[in-house]
Amino acid sequence: MSEDLYDDEPENTGHSGPRHPMAARFRGYLPVVVDVETGGFNCATDALLEIAATTIGMDEGGFLYPEHTYFFRVEPFAGANIEQAALDFTGIKLDHPLRMAVTEEHALTEIFRGLRKSLKANSCKRAILVGHNSSFDLGFLNAAVMRTGIKRNPFHPFSSFDTATLAGLAYGQTVLAKACQAADIDFDGKEAHSARYDTEKTAELFCGIVNRWKEMGGWMDFDH
Repeated sequence: MSEDLYDDEPENTGHSGPRHPMAARFRGYLPVVVDVETGGFNCATDALLEIAATTIGMDEGGFLYPEHTYFFRVEPFAGANIEQAALDFTGIKLDHPLRMAVTEEHALTEIFRGLRKSLKANSCKRAILVGHNSSFDLGFLNAAVMRTGIKRNPFHPFSSFDTATLAGLAYGQTVLAKACQAADIDFDGKEAHSARYDTEKTAELFCGIVNRWKEMGGWMDFDH
């Protein structure tokens, strides 16, 4: 199936005036880094427990930078499966008094509201998910959208940018911590497996790889 089927269904950004150079960089798509922490590997049956999204900005020189992060702890949906091994891996404590989890609908609604503002500011028609092993995060995001019945999902439904692949190309590393180390990005293993921390580190990694490519002459002209 071609992604071109979705190119005629842009978000209504309401933008007028000069086109932002970000819109030219990725064919009208705004990169948004997403990480989820879950109760297992099956997006149809396993709980979404945390979600974070970091928008990407572009400076006057055409270089990318992490902009704003949205983060929510999420209540498991009714009947969701949660594997103890997943909780042990992430360190999430569902009964922690300070967890302050919200519903999937609330989390997605707030994140999408913020993303639409970024789409408008960058003259972009749709967001494209960036993730480390991005198909995993996109699968859980799409499943949550389906469960909540949210109609206006700003993300492309199946295209994504995978930093595991990009880091393998750029640094010969596919594990997030090792890729960050190779890219001279500080990475604290004790903070890992939090959706907020992993999202922000993935955003740094993505921006670093794209900016390095630009510095090497791989992307110079924003007008074509």
